[in-house]
Amino acid sequence: MTSLARWAEVHRLAVAGREAGIARDVGGQVSRVWLATSRFADVARLAGLTLTLGADASAFYHLGWAKNATGERTAALAAYGQALPLYRAAGDRGNEAATLTSIGVVYRGLGEPQQALEYYRQALPITREVGDRAGEATTLNNTGAAYDGLGELQRALEYYQQALPIRREVGDRAGEATTLNNIGLVYDGVGEPQRALEYYRQALPILREVGDRAVEAVTRYNMAMIHCAQGDLDQAVAELEQVVELDRQVSHPDLRSHTEMLVRVRQELADANRGRGPR
Repeated sequence: MTSLARWAEVHRLAVAGREAGIARDVGGQVSRVWLATSRFADVARLAGLTLTLGADASAFYHLGWAKNATGERTAALAAYGQALPLYRAAGDRGNEAATLTSIGVVYRGLGEPQQALEYYRQALPITREVGDRAGEATTLNNTGAAYDGLGELQRALEYYQQALPIRREVGDRAGEATTLNNIGLVYDGVGEPQRALEYYRQALPILREVGDRAVEAVTRYNMAMIHCAQGDLDQAVAELEQVVELDRQVSHPDLRSHTEMLVRVRQELADANRGRGPR
């Protein structure tokens, strides 16, 4: 049994024995590792078990993260909404900021970037107050994403470029990859696909290094769309095949639409190879 599996077993025994303190501590540690490797369903299950022993801010926070990652936005907001007052009551300013940022992420996922910005604006000064450089970088990155959603691409790029060096400074490899990916999206949006590909290619090996299959799938999908637009259908199919496999591994909510895209591009490639061109 691996060390992580042993800790998961400790958590199970703590829940069974109604040892709330142990379950919360161990569950939080295991959840953080699983979140980093896209084991979202496992995190939701673990957090739910912890919460059978009573309210716990960290368990609610991890549950919110897992639910948002699998497209359950309403459930994510409910979980974060339970975590926020608990962190405030405990005077935990760092996790208060993290929860505010995470609520903003959910609103951005719901297509409400202006609402997201309101939460990021609350979070950013707190991250600076407590000296949380990693949290500051995350909030800057997400602020950029919200402006991207509003179509303010130059402003989005400014925030991403503030976030990137901080993420490198604190050694946040997963966050660095996310920001690189976001910069790529901006350059693609302003009509510079080759520059976008440069950033996606910087992100890809980092994502494989940290094991973030969900974001790797997003990066590869973005690359595939550029290859499609450039008429490089062979490369687009190769990327989309990997996207679909990664989506399956993490039960990604976009699996169906990405599979449909793969089928469509394969057909275009087959038509092109027969000399008839895409339909």
